[in-house]
Amino acid sequence: MWQIYIDLFKAATPSADFEELVENASVNERGQKEINFMEYSIHKADYDSIIESNLKGNRLTKLSKQMITNSINLGCSPRTIQD
Repeated sequence: MWQIYIDLFKAATPSADFEELVENASVNERGQKEINFMEYSIHKADYDSIIESNLKGNRLTKLSKQMITNSINLGCSPRTIQD
């Protein structure tokens, strides 16, 4: 999943280094790092392509692929723009 986030933020507008975002993120009162991911956007086709290319070739079940995709969707990925 980490590599997917790196690729998504690299392809986002504006482009960003995900590892740097995590490193410089502020920490909230619950000890969680906060990344303002809504400042970044990516086209839905690019978003889907990046996820698919990272999952392809891995020996994952269909359920595992769906779980990873759902986690990315619900996580701190850039917002998607419909083409």
